[in-house]
Amino acid sequence: MLLCGIDVGTSSIKVSVVDAANQQLIYSTSYPEIENEISSPAPGFAEQDPEHWWYCVQQAILKANASNTYNPLDISAIGISYQMHGLVVLDAEEQVVRPSIIWCDSRAVSIGQKAYESLGSYCETNLLNSPGNFTASKLAWVKENQPEIYARIKHVMLPGDFIAGRLTKHFTTTASALSEGIFYDFQSDTISSAVLNYFQFDNSLFPSIQDVFSSHGTIVAEVADSLGLNKLVQVTYKAGDQPNNAFSLGVLQPGDIATTAGTSGVVYGISGELKYDKHNRVNSFAHVNYTTQAKRIGVLMCINGTGILNRWVKQTICSDLNYVQMNELAATTAIGSQGLLCVPFGNGAERIFQNKLVGASFEHLDLNRHGRAEMIRSAQEGIAFSMAYGIEMLADAGIKPTKLKAGFANMYLSNVFAQTIVNAANVSVDLLESDGAFGAALGAGLGLRYYKSEGEAVANIKHIKTINPNATELSQTKTAYESWKELVNQKL
Repeated sequence: MLLCGIDVGTSSIKVSVVDAANQQLIYSTSYPEIENEISSPAPGFAEQDPEHWWYCVQQAILKANASNTYNPLDISAIGISYQMHGLVVLDAEEQVVRPSIIWCDSRAVSIGQKAYESLGSYCETNLLNSPGNFTASKLAWVKENQPEIYARIKHVMLPGDFIAGRLTKHFTTTASALSEGIFYDFQSDTISSAVLNYFQFDNSLFPSIQDVFSSHGTIVAEVADSLGLNKLVQVTYKAGDQPNNAFSLGVLQPGDIATTAGTSGVVYGISGELKYDKHNRVNSFAHVNYTTQAKRIGVLMCINGTGILNRWVKQTICSDLNYVQMNELAATTAIGSQGLLCVPFGNGAERIFQNKLVGASFEHLDLNRHGRAEMIRSAQEGIAFSMAYGIEMLADAGIKPTKLKAGFANMYLSNVFAQTIVNAANVSVDLLESDGAFGAALGAGLGLRYYKSEGEAVANIKHIKTINPNATELSQTKTAYESWKELVNQKL
């Protein structure tokens, strides 16, 4: 039996096919080859077309099937991982009403702040978050600024709910999805009537709530035929990319901590209690295995400007290099990039700074001393320093990591980046052979009940290596980190 995992990322759609019996990857691919663009029709805006996601999902599945490395008819279940916090709205005919307002969009910050001031302590005790610029606030922005569009909306959902709906013609959601949108009340364990009442949203706009690991519908015949799949395939798992990343690394129980550094940079720790940050700099969501009996909360620290900065450096000054060559060039210059400091916050409002727009910059640039090597290393150090800075803030929510788990992918492929974050935060990182699409496939197996437990589903994840703090580099890294923090604090 085969399992298919779909990762609906910001840059591309990735599809992995996994042998359920031995949990081994058979084939993986992505579409498109060139990274998807983010539309920014006004400063602070970030949008993508959900129908384009769906087109890319179909193309990625067809591309995987064309590899002839497996029989597509042997796929029994599909799992979906997706970019978090995006707003997808459909009309009565289930057609997309407007582009999705995605995770890094900042337009609704003031709306969320006003809601926080009005709802008061309820936000911490029941929502575990300020509404900020999350999905509920984005929907309120549409209601306030595009009333003619809002009047057409009949279905509100997260990106993964939309892709599952295109596969099955059936819409569902989960406590995990609703919590990331700031629609979920953790005290009543249902959709928040206080949020709906405050924003004047009708409850009928939202799909029915199901467990993350459950049947979210069977693929419709015409979709099965067009994709070469059998007509019994079910969607049995849906989760936001960060909860799914944690699941894919076996991070499921209190004390387990995951990290990833893709378009954004995240550290995500599991708590067995309803934890929240009183300063609203880190966020708490229902984890994939959250239940009313076992309240597993994912406490998430996110840096928006991570891999997107590394991509910007590549496109702007390293277009002749690939990422491996960039990483090698970064390693040729010293820790601290000869005094060049990079502030990486150029991808929307940053939650760790209470939704301030800090911006990105290179500071202390010396035209006689600094070249491409220093700029690449400075960007990677700036990203690592920003994540170490965020790790310090997790302590206020009771998450104090000493070891992290990460997939050996994206920024963690760079020795400079990985060693910098380890040294700056004084934590170890276990690098594992896993990614979002692979994790989504395993989630599908658990949702299908092929695996009898969470532990069984992730039992065979391969450990690649552990990176520990380097005693000979700690002093230099700490000095560079302190200089970076001083610069950032001056900008706040």
